[in-house]
Amino acid sequence: MEPQNTNMNGEATLLFTHAKTLRLHTGNLVSRSRLKKKCPSSPSEELQDCIQATLSDWLASAKLPSEEFPDTLDCSIPQETDAIPPEEREELKVSVKLFLCEPVQSSISDAVEMACQTLGVSQLDSVIIAPPGPVEGDSQTLANLQPAWEELTALVRNQQIAAIGTSDLDKDLLEQLYNWADVKPSSNQVNLASCCVMPPDLTAFAKEFDIQLLTHNDPKELISAATFQKAVQEGTQRAIAADWRLEWVLRYSIIVKSRGIIKAKGYLVSAGKASP
Repeated sequence: MEPQNTNMNGEATLLFTHAKTLRLHTGNLVSRSRLKKKCPSSPSEELQDCIQATLSDWLASAKLPSEEFPDTLDCSIPQETDAIPPEEREELKVSVKLFLCEPVQSSISDAVEMACQTLGVSQLDSVIIAPPGPVEGDSQTLANLQPAWEELTALVRNQQIAAIGTSDLDKDLLEQLYNWADVKPSSNQVNLASCCVMPPDLTAFAKEFDIQLLTHNDPKELISAATFQKAVQEGTQRAIAADWRLEWVLRYSIIVKSRGIIKAKGYLVSAGKASP
């Protein structure tokens, strides 16, 4: 191994050993040349590749702090920023899907705040929530969804989000959420891998209450704990021994309204150090 890599490994070990929180921004996947060399077969593979490449690029230029080690590592590539110039904001739509990996208090607010800061906007046009799955053997219930929806509702009232939606709800659960919620879901994503045709009862309910039905191909678990840990280790040349607990993953798309094309797409990731 070359000396500079050995040095980078040492610096990475020190930085990651002292840190308690990891925040990562992949930058615009539409323009990142390193990621164009590989065509991921799934959203999970794309995210794993993004985490590994971003950490590798960030650590190549990371320097040890002259004073205290930071508690939070902000891993991003400055030249890959997706900040929207104010004069272009009205022409663009910012759509987000937020995958909650565990029910961390205020994780939704943290993710939305980080997205707004990263993209240079005061409001996200739409946020679709993918909450943690229920305990194995149980089914998703309204009680599982309510805490996340209450947090989203507060963000709508604070004008940080314009519209909120759900993912993978059947007609009965979508109806329960709609009847209970003060701020109604504007959309619901359906995974066509598990149902080739939109269920007629879901279609009828959505049409009656003006809920947009969208399709997606995201797996139930976007990235497993083991796969995330592997991506971190490979991105830091296996310098990191500590375990990291993935808290949330946010995927954003910046769309040109008049043409319907994606100008930018990327991921924001947050993880905390697992308790010993």
